[in-house]
Amino acid sequence: MVICRVGQSCYGRDKMKTKFRKKPVVIDAIQWLGDFDAIRAFMEGDEEVIFMNDGAETLDVPTLEGRMTARPNDWIIRGVKGEVYPIKDEIFRMTYEPIE
Repeated sequence: MVICRVGQSCYGRDKMKTKFRKKPVVIDAIQWLGDFDAIRAFMEGDEEVIFMNDGAETLDVPTLEGRMTARPNDWIIRGVKGEVYPIKDEIFRMTYEPIE
């Protein structure tokens, strides 16, 4: 077995490991369907979310990588450390599944 830590190379019998599986984590998410009040409630009053209207409704979402734009039908997710970011519906559905 090869143990890979952030910032370290992963070497083993097969040289460099290149395939990884995402760990199962539970996240909070909401699909944005254009309802600003629902997003405000999800963000728990975080004033950093800026709503924009450039001919089409969009959200400007502050992320760890900088501001990202969300469009209707995109998902806004809160990660394991409370960080938020938008994700396209197709990618969200390929990556996540509902839990009971």
